[in-house]
Amino acid sequence: MPPALTSLFALLPGYIPSPPDNGFYIGPLFVHAYGLAYVFAVAAAILVTVRRWEAIGGHRDLVYEVALWAFPAGLVGGRIYFLLTTPSQMPNHWWGPFAIWDGGLGIWGGVALGAAVGIWRVRRHGADVARFMDAVAPALLVAQAIGRVGNYFNQELFGIPSKLPWALEISPAHRPPGYGGYATFQPTFLYELIWNLLLAFALVQLGKRRSIKAPGLFALYIAGYSAFRVFEETIRIDYSKYILGMRLNFFVALMICLAGLLWFVGIQLGWRWAWPGRRSSDREGQGGKDRDGEGRGGGRGGKDRGGKDRGGNGRGGKSREEPAPVRQPL
Repeated sequence: MPPALTSLFALLPGYIPSPPDNGFYIGPLFVHAYGLAYVFAVAAAILVTVRRWEAIGGHRDLVYEVALWAFPAGLVGGRIYFLLTTPSQMPNHWWGPFAIWDGGLGIWGGVALGAAVGIWRVRRHGADVARFMDAVAPALLVAQAIGRVGNYFNQELFGIPSKLPWALEISPAHRPPGYGGYATFQPTFLYELIWNLLLAFALVQLGKRRSIKAPGLFALYIAGYSAFRVFEETIRIDYSKYILGMRLNFFVALMICLAGLLWFVGIQLGWRWAWPGRRSSDREGQGGKDRDGEGRGGGRGGKDRGGKDRGGNGRGGKSREEPAPVRQPL
């Protein structure tokens, strides 16, 4: 190795340093980095969804409306899930349940309530819910990846102690009980960030090159993200409820991953239970327009009962909450 590069690597700290603060001041106003990360996350999700939805004939106004409703719902759902599963981590103040700027959002609660509200708005417009879900799936992963940057500034979402070159430095005030003698930990927030971006890329490519029945991509998003969380929950050391020696969210992630895979298979094989809301757009001749003038098939015209297509060119014819046991470093 050239001497210049050797000297450069010698100057590197050998770990990821922790941030000096979790935000900054603009005048008297303190801007939390966690909240700012979520602002960028939502903006990115909207941009990605607009691009994908318009590519299949949808209108961006629907994306804006769904975001306006689904994002607040996702915050509420995520906070409720966090408070139900780890109530001891709520700040001991009257405003503790609302202190999302300190972190504490459960992803599955956020996705569940956000998706429910989003589906409601899409149905209100008569648009194709399944294809909209496929359009938004990679966008959610991009948003989650950006949101993990907020975890870095809050010094949370890290794993067992580690001496790896990319280990994350955690200040003493943020180290869990029993880990005060360790300074660097597995950066699980970074692992998840990378995984989410890779999975988003894979879903986009799969949607382009394969014939995937909607909402198959959304089912793969659920399964793929949860699969990573199964691994992540084995190295996290923050407070959690434990069942049979494993973190509660380990079992939640495992069940959701398996359910997502089964859901995907059911969608592709046409099992009615897998998507009971599927309209007849999968059958030729029964397309339709929503209130915005978009086809229910996401922009494709179908054939009407008289045999003509929509364009007029058709043919005739039991648990406890406790700190994680101290784990040895890798």
